[in-house]
Amino acid sequence: MDNEIQLISDGDGLAVIGNETDVDRFLTSEGLPSKPLGVQRLTSGFGTGAAFAQVGADIAAESGRWVKLTKESGERVRKFGLMEGKSPGVTHAMVGRPGSIKNWLQVEKGAGSFLTNPARLAGAAGLMAQLAMQQTMDEITDYLATIDAKVDDVLRAQKDAALSRMIGMDLVIEETMTIRERVGGVSEVTWSKVQTAPTAVAETQVYALRQLDHLADTLETTPKIGDLASTVREMEPRVLEWLAVLARCFQLQDAISVLELDRVLDAHPDQLDRHRLGLRAARQNRLDLISRSTERLVARMNSAAEAANTKVLLHPAKSPAVVQSSNHVVTGVHDFHARLGIESGRQSSQARRWMEAATEVRTKALQTGVKGVSTARSLSTESLDRANSVRIRLSSEIAERARRLRGDERELGARKE
Repeated sequence: MDNEIQLISDGDGLAVIGNETDVDRFLTSEGLPSKPLGVQRLTSGFGTGAAFAQVGADIAAESGRWVKLTKESGERVRKFGLMEGKSPGVTHAMVGRPGSIKNWLQVEKGAGSFLTNPARLAGAAGLMAQLAMQQTMDEITDYLATIDAKVDDVLRAQKDAALSRMIGMDLVIEETMTIRERVGGVSEVTWSKVQTAPTAVAETQVYALRQLDHLADTLETTPKIGDLASTVREMEPRVLEWLAVLARCFQLQDAISVLELDRVLDAHPDQLDRHRLGLRAARQNRLDLISRSTERLVARMNSAAEAANTKVLLHPAKSPAVVQSSNHVVTGVHDFHARLGIESGRQSSQARRWMEAATEVRTKALQTGVKGVSTARSLSTESLDRANSVRIRLSSEIAERARRLRGDERELGARKE
């Protein structure tokens, strides 16, 4: 079968490898956006000699593209029935297209240059891991530009030694990445520049997380709405700043991982698969740590907004301000999560307008008032009836006394005559 291409997936992305024309035709037919995979970089990981030279020639003849797997693109790829391979977490398939059939079909038999060689399959998985991390790094760059955060200014404003070290390592990592792009790999000399970078970046990450935890604790110990309004308003820019610092830390950690994979490919290609999986697990641990801290802050913000909503009538100006600032922070955290690939559900509190709350209370008051007026009318009628009864009784008694008095006067006059 002609037009055969190889598909390799690690769950985050899809590598499409084959003749350049066939690869482009496949991606176009499936509507999949892609970027170069750089399979030629794998030639450095297979040693020297005639046999290895042939492997390098085979690789050089291939063209590869990488596709970031989303929900939509994942659905398109799933129809090809990718199968588990020898590399953990990596699935693959070979597909082709007969000339008269529009759909790409899975090829049952085929000697794919990557699929039949575990080392090359591991190498391709390593390249895919690098591209996935570089994609996140690009998205973080966009995120920092969007929020217009002066990350360097935030860091320099701190006196902590760990943050100062992180600023220096930031420059070294960027320099090393530039050299990598020019050279096409990471030499021992280049790698020696960044060997201490992970510690400095991790210390800054921990510091930023502690700052967010402190802000969450402050919310918990501020029960009064008046004080809460001031606290939340002051916290809003600080939270966004520390999120920016965390994003920069994560970006640098991904850059270090990209450099590590290049170095392992050059120095210990047989360990590339295990190292890739180790980096993947460590990266997920960092995501979990960041998620727990930021979700705790979101929970505190939502609680503050709910508390403000219940007291909107007593604090018609400050309560909506609390909710508004809270929503800004929650939205910022949600955007931050999206850039890092953290799945989270955003629950934005809605500020109750003062007039809505006032109308609700007025309605209840009117309903209560109607009942009160009815009761008052009933009581007034009863009182009037009782007053009339007393008046009639008193009038009867007075009239009776008057008759008795006149009768007594007549009787006394008769006796005198």
